[in-house]
Amino acid sequence: MAQQYEPGQRWISDSEAELGLGTILVQDGRMLTVLYPATGETRQYATRNAPLTRVRFSPGDEITHFEGWKLTVQEVDDIDGLLVYHGLNGQHTTVSLPETQLSNFIQFRLASDRLFAGQIDPLPWFALRYHTLEHTSRQLQSSLWGLGGVRAQPIAHQLHIAREVADRIAPRVLLADEVGLGKTIEAGFVIHRQLLSGRASRVLILVPENLQHQWLVEMRRRFNLEVALFDAERFIESDADNPFEDCQLALVALEWLCEDERAQDALFAAGWDLLVVDEAHHLVWHPDQASPQYALVEQLAEVIPGVLLLTATPEQLGQDSHFARLRLLDPNRFHNLDAFRAESANYRPVAEAVQELLDKGRLSPEAHQTIHNFLGAEGETLLAAVNAGDSEASPRLVRELLDRHGTGRLLFRNTRAAVQGFPERELHPYPLENPDQYLELPLGEHADLYPEVSYQAQPETSEEERWWRFDPRVDWLIDTLKMLKRVKVLVICAHAETAMDLEDALRVRSGIPATVFHEGMNILERDRAAAYFADEEFGAQVLICSEIGSEGRNFQFSHHLVLFDLPSHPDLLEQRIGRLDRIGQKHTIQLHVPYLESSPQERLFQWYHQALNAFQATCPTGNALQHQFGPRLLPLLESGDDDEWQALVDEAKAERERLEGELHAGRDRLLELNSGGAGEGETLVEAIHEQDDEFALPIYMEELFEAFGIDSEDHSENALILRPSEKMLDASFPLGDDEGVTITYDRNQALSREDMQFLTWEHPMVQGGMDLVRSGSMGNTAVALIKNKALKPGTVLLELLYVSEVVAPRALQLGRYLPPAALRCLLDSSGNDLASKVSFEKLNEQLETVPRASANKFVQAQRDSLNPQINAAEAKISPRHAERVAEAKRRLAADTEEELARLTALQAVNPSVRDSELETLRKQREQGLAMLDKAALRLEAIRVLVAG
Repeated sequence: MAQQYEPGQRWISDSEAELGLGTILVQDGRMLTVLYPATGETRQYATRNAPLTRVRFSPGDEITHFEGWKLTVQEVDDIDGLLVYHGLNGQHTTVSLPETQLSNFIQFRLASDRLFAGQIDPLPWFALRYHTLEHTSRQLQSSLWGLGGVRAQPIAHQLHIAREVADRIAPRVLLADEVGLGKTIEAGFVIHRQLLSGRASRVLILVPENLQHQWLVEMRRRFNLEVALFDAERFIESDADNPFEDCQLALVALEWLCEDERAQDALFAAGWDLLVVDEAHHLVWHPDQASPQYALVEQLAEVIPGVLLLTATPEQLGQDSHFARLRLLDPNRFHNLDAFRAESANYRPVAEAVQELLDKGRLSPEAHQTIHNFLGAEGETLLAAVNAGDSEASPRLVRELLDRHGTGRLLFRNTRAAVQGFPERELHPYPLENPDQYLELPLGEHADLYPEVSYQAQPETSEEERWWRFDPRVDWLIDTLKMLKRVKVLVICAHAETAMDLEDALRVRSGIPATVFHEGMNILERDRAAAYFADEEFGAQVLICSEIGSEGRNFQFSHHLVLFDLPSHPDLLEQRIGRLDRIGQKHTIQLHVPYLESSPQERLFQWYHQALNAFQATCPTGNALQHQFGPRLLPLLESGDDDEWQALVDEAKAERERLEGELHAGRDRLLELNSGGAGEGETLVEAIHEQDDEFALPIYMEELFEAFGIDSEDHSENALILRPSEKMLDASFPLGDDEGVTITYDRNQALSREDMQFLTWEHPMVQGGMDLVRSGSMGNTAVALIKNKALKPGTVLLELLYVSEVVAPRALQLGRYLPPAALRCLLDSSGNDLASKVSFEKLNEQLETVPRASANKFVQAQRDSLNPQINAAEAKISPRHAERVAEAKRRLAADTEEELARLTALQAVNPSVRDSELETLRKQREQGLAMLDKAALRLEAIRVLVAG
């Protein structure tokens, strides 16, 4: 029978419940017009299949008049198709309320309200809601939250540092890992985990201007963090009173900030939780004066609670410079340079004693004495146990020493020597004859390091005379690529023009599939080029990069690197090799270096190879040596006699060996042990690999895509294409692109294919989709037919899901202790709870869908018996809720007690534990316990089951 629509009747939209109560305006032939006064929206529907449910309240319901007064319904009249409700108002007076005068803002969010208003959802949505609660609950309690979902290979020392630092309240640390060990990734981990846990919500990242783009790419690609990049232009063009208040994460160039006082004022006014400063060793400080950059960072560090400084290996820069970083983190603790020098002098013998213990398994009398002097009498028992050969005592002794180590809580520094897993490097030099065309060029600064640039800049060169037609390096490159057929080769050169010309040369002269990657391209174009290079089957064999085009990218699926020319600074050379030479690289790096004989290129090659040994090993002293010898080096590159040149190379080599010896002697094994995590990182790596191997996420996402109307089709092995279908349920579903996206659940695939989204539990699409399910009413009502021979036809079961809800600031992280797990109740007609006997999944397999109209009729018919059952269910669940809250309070108290005890004991021997840290922890415990006391039980969803 067709629905009877009358003007003035109240109906609710099944697909847009948030519009509030609708009023029928007119039925005109086959069209129906409905006004939703609460939102001012009008909708037109086809009369035959309008997605509407008639709002009909029953005796016992409380309803609201549009002027705000309430009425408890006692009886309902139907007069010419319009309902009139009679009952008692707040003063217990009998009143009537026609449905035309109902409040427009009545919303059916509560499961019971929606069920009796006839808003019954598709059956799979109920299961989706249950699974969403279960997965949310599991993730919030996981020790991998904020660590497992990052697009990076899980590496032990990085994970250890990330967890150790990110779990502190307002961490203040110096990350000083050697080059290639991933300081930027560690910082990203800390930012990501602090944001997810709520410990930080606003982050300011200060970097040198030339690194802004690299940071932007790393944060977006690896961590899915939307960072706002600020420069003078963006700052001026913003409409906001304070442009910095518009974003959660700001990435700012330090050079610009120092020049712009208005920007500085706005920055200080914006308020931040965490400050991250890259390349902090460039901040210059002396006891009598500081550079403007240092002074600015110092002022910021005074008002921002958390501070993360990223710096080159401290010893390279000398103790004074190292002290300058530490005083930014804790000016009370590091207030006197001489005192710091004296304190540091005490640590070296201790570190050497620890080295001896680790190498030989026992202590010599001298080492024993050193440690005794450091630990005092209380260390004697431990020392005796170590000498007696007790295997448990050594790690405990090291732990004790670490706790007392002056900078152990502030400074993390891993070295390549301490971290295993780096590849070997093999050098292949190719001296080539310098062509006449270059020999005739006028000399200029760096002209002969990059002669092709000068040659091409001449006004009279024609298309036929382009440099790549005669430069022997191009012939050599084509021959080498043909020889390395099917092998991926990365080519890096100093200039974008050279890179683009090389691509032309390969296309015109060889037909070898190549792609180019340089700073003139936007982020999307770079992604496409990187993806084309990464594609195993149909991709380019060669990727030609300019110097800064390759920053921040990981191309370690390739192990052949061609240095088409050499950069002017050893740090840049290390950066180039670092594109492939990373932890996890499975092959020896093959370095191919063509250079023109009897030219500055040849001498620069000799400088890097013989003086700095920069090709076959990382060169931690490169920067210092370049500084020291730079003024003599540059003139000798272009001209100068061979003896003078050889003398310079020999002198620099001797100085490098001396500095490296010093660095090695100064290696602080205690610090390295602390930074490496002594096995804790490995446990996290294993756990992440296990999580990666689970199928729970793909199964859940299929359910989510199905419910929201997202089509998924195979793209290739381990990859899917997602597109919005015509039946897409909610335009706000965070697909990331209206056209569609390619996703993979496979970490290795995601690492080589940066154009694909890497879906993990932490990905914004997954988190956003789960939020949509949890925050709306989707799937909180359902009616189903149950096929089970043991049940008499017509038997009614009622399944209810409850959630223990605690409303608290995210920073308290109460979700870890009381996550929103579904408390399930399955009632039979006698009121017995069968939930413990019949699991959700087992029950779900026996259910079939009921047409919506029949489901609604059945619910209305059963309303009188269902209502008391729903009311009785809460009493059955309450004890379980009370148990969960008590357990949450116990765990919160125990965790904070343990941490407070540890930090208080630590503070007694190591002053870098701040009073404010302890105070905040105590406050958080009190607040957390008070909030948990207020935790309430909420009815989350209802499913009515009828035996068929």
